[in-house]
Amino acid sequence: MKIAVLYAHPVEPDGLSIQGNLLYRGLKELGQDVLPCHHAPSFQKQWTLDAFKPDVAIGVGCWTYVPEIVLSPQNSGITPVPWFVANGWVANYHRLISELPLVFVTSHWVKETYERDGVKTDNFVVLPIGFDPEEIKPIPKSDYRVQRLREMLGIQPNEKMILTVGGDVTSKGAQEMFKALAKIQPKFNAWKYVLKTWESESAEIHGQEEERLIAELGLEKGRIQYLSGAFSHEFMSYLLSAADIYAAPSRLEGFGMIQMEAQACGIPVISINVGGPADTIKHNETGFLARVGETIQLTEEWANEDMGFDAQHKIKFNQPKVFAYRANIDDLAEYTLRLLTDDKLRQEMGRNAYEHAQKNFHYRLIAERALRAIKDRLGFS
Repeated sequence: MKIAVLYAHPVEPDGLSIQGNLLYRGLKELGQDVLPCHHAPSFQKQWTLDAFKPDVAIGVGCWTYVPEIVLSPQNSGITPVPWFVANGWVANYHRLISELPLVFVTSHWVKETYERDGVKTDNFVVLPIGFDPEEIKPIPKSDYRVQRLREMLGIQPNEKMILTVGGDVTSKGAQEMFKALAKIQPKFNAWKYVLKTWESESAEIHGQEEERLIAELGLEKGRIQYLSGAFSHEFMSYLLSAADIYAAPSRLEGFGMIQMEAQACGIPVISINVGGPADTIKHNETGFLARVGETIQLTEEWANEDMGFDAQHKIKFNQPKVFAYRANIDDLAEYTLRLLTDDKLRQEMGRNAYEHAQKNFHYRLIAERALRAIKDRLGFS
């Protein structure tokens, strides 16, 4: 069997690109005849489909990528197997996706989102994202490189470091964490909160909201440190290992790659009990999952040409759809305080998190699961 993996290749410092690259590497190490290729139309992609002639093309993306990772292989007589994430709703391609013989999704919540929006999910298989334990691994706090990183971030020896990473950190629940930290500040204030973002319009807009909220809550600006820009995947092990707690009670999360990688580095995670984190984090064992405190529901939403439509228009829903979540602030405050003040609990959860990641998310294990599903569902040998 020949397999093409369609993703942003050569690999970029982006979750979808890393997701695809780890699958490609895993399949290759399992002895498969596999080629990576960028999903976008190109001379190389056409050659891959026409000359390499894969039996299966696994494409990484969300439903808006259907023209590139489903229709393009189909037009060349190749069986497409998309590996979908979700971005709140599925506006188009329902029938086309429903008719596919096999669809991978990153979490049970992603499957439920497609089903809610009218896609038949009988042929959906949950396939989580993997990690490379040679790249993402625990580094002791005593390591000079980790110590130096904490010093550069202004973390004092007696302080605990909380970390959130995202394209913009509001989408990862940072505003909810600010509110939780304001609640616990009178009880424990030896903490620093480090937030790593990408340089983007979204990060800038939300950054202004965050700045206002920090002032309203009376949080000390000196306890909050922002980082921005692209960091290498290798560097992330040091940044994650420098943290004492990884916090990402995301407002919308189809998987939670960095939450999983934090666990692989032996760092307990605080998140929300919905979406991908409900699959990847074991509540009270590898971290804590806060209850949903609020949902954001819409009765209509804009659809445009990028979604496969001829023109921009509004789609009205028969009933409101949940487009985002907010974590329960009291839960976040309780869990954060427990992990900040109980060294034994934090270390035990960190060990559990490491073992959980090794057992369930090694990239070769994910490749094995993908290969088994393709053989079982599609009949390839």
